[in-house]
Amino acid sequence: MNPLDLGRHDSWDGVRAVVAGFGVSGFAAADNLNHLGASVVALDETTSDEKAEKAELLEVLGATVRLGAGQTALLPDDVDVLVTSPGWKPSSPLLAQARERGVPIWGEVELAWRLRDPNHHTPWLCVTGTNGKTTTVQMLYAILKAAGLRSVAVGNVGLPIVEAVMDPEPYDVFAVELSSFQLHYTDSMSAESAAVLNVAEDHLDWYSSFADYAADKGRIYERVQRACVYNVADPETERLVREADVLEGARAIGFTLGMPGVGMLGVVEDILVDRAFIEERGSSAAELCTLADLATHGAGGAAPHNVQNALAAAALARAHGVSQAAVRDGLRGFAPDGHRIATVATVDGVTWVDDSKATNPHAAQSSLLAYDSVVWVAGGLAKGARFEDLVAAARDRLRGVVLLGRDRDVIAEALTRHAPDVPVIVVDERETGAATGGGHGAMTRVVEAAASLARSGDTVLLAPGCASMDMFTNYAERGDAFAAAVRARAGGSSH
Repeated sequence: MNPLDLGRHDSWDGVRAVVAGFGVSGFAAADNLNHLGASVVALDETTSDEKAEKAELLEVLGATVRLGAGQTALLPDDVDVLVTSPGWKPSSPLLAQARERGVPIWGEVELAWRLRDPNHHTPWLCVTGTNGKTTTVQMLYAILKAAGLRSVAVGNVGLPIVEAVMDPEPYDVFAVELSSFQLHYTDSMSAESAAVLNVAEDHLDWYSSFADYAADKGRIYERVQRACVYNVADPETERLVREADVLEGARAIGFTLGMPGVGMLGVVEDILVDRAFIEERGSSAAELCTLADLATHGAGGAAPHNVQNALAAAALARAHGVSQAAVRDGLRGFAPDGHRIATVATVDGVTWVDDSKATNPHAAQSSLLAYDSVVWVAGGLAKGARFEDLVAAARDRLRGVVLLGRDRDVIAEALTRHAPDVPVIVVDERETGAATGGGHGAMTRVVEAAASLARSGDTVLLAPGCASMDMFTNYAERGDAFAAAVRARAGGSSH
């Protein structure tokens, strides 16, 4: 049986599906394929109590789950479709074998698109970009909710999209965050509207070139129905729009921190405005909200990159027909997730800020440029990225730098080349299992080092520019360790 011809109301009986990876999206894919009647085998190299528990549940329902080392080396015989988790490289043995045999390879997003209810076409409003995806999707969700729409944030954030699609009570609209990995394995999606926020070097350990990475980002624009939203300040995003094969009638909509042209959203004095979705756009603009509305919850709300995020979210919502008032109300009530430009404490005139979510140089640079005088805490897993441009852009703001993590030398070299006069302190611990207390012990020493460099009026900014998994479980644990060390040093007080 050919799964390419099947949807949610067809019988998948006889379809042999392999699911590669048994994380959040892998479990959702395996569970729903099993529910549809397919014969499912789920494979993962790693195991945990949570995975074992989920495996037991699925096996009771009739699926096969194989966890542990060596389980993904060979693709089983007679496979009709392989559904891969997003982080799997195309060169992985299982995926390479599938390509050799001509087996279709889908991501969970592709599976979800094929399982949409034909009787209720819930539009997808999609967001990608090197940085700002999660914040933008959460802003978009807040706007849609303010408009009274039944919506949910899905994809790379929140609920796995296949679960949302299969919900028996249909949603009005989805706010969809998509990573380049997810887009790589998505072939037929047709978003109502889509945005690429920015494209900068990232994941070059996964891609053979920046061009390949950018091309996967651009896949979000393929078959767009209404609006392709791009960043006027990032020409690469506009180039991706120009190259996309969209449906007739789809518009290119720019967003800018400056005065918007016709067909754009932008900023006039301290007001975010729309010159794209009003009839009089040739001669006037509609007010959406103010910079003060964005700053309601602090945490860098009106910082330039966050204003860009708000404009992109507003553009997608306006393309869907949401009112100006709902845009304002949604953005005014929006509070960002933790570890995104979150002020931890102010002690002796020094402000300590956790931006652990800045996991690549582009995100770290956006944070650094929001402050005048910074002690920068950086390092971790660089994922093949370079830091030359970041250091050159931020060097005049750097009071000092504290480095930690496996790839700290990459940042140290950029500092030596472009900011040789900036003092640098290295916390000499690269891995989590060290006898000195692992990542948490290292963060205590990082905070002491940063305090020795900072003066009253400075900001100590954890914006690592790197992933966290060399020393921490994830960026949230890294941010929590930083905040705990700051509070311990301050005696639990902040003022």
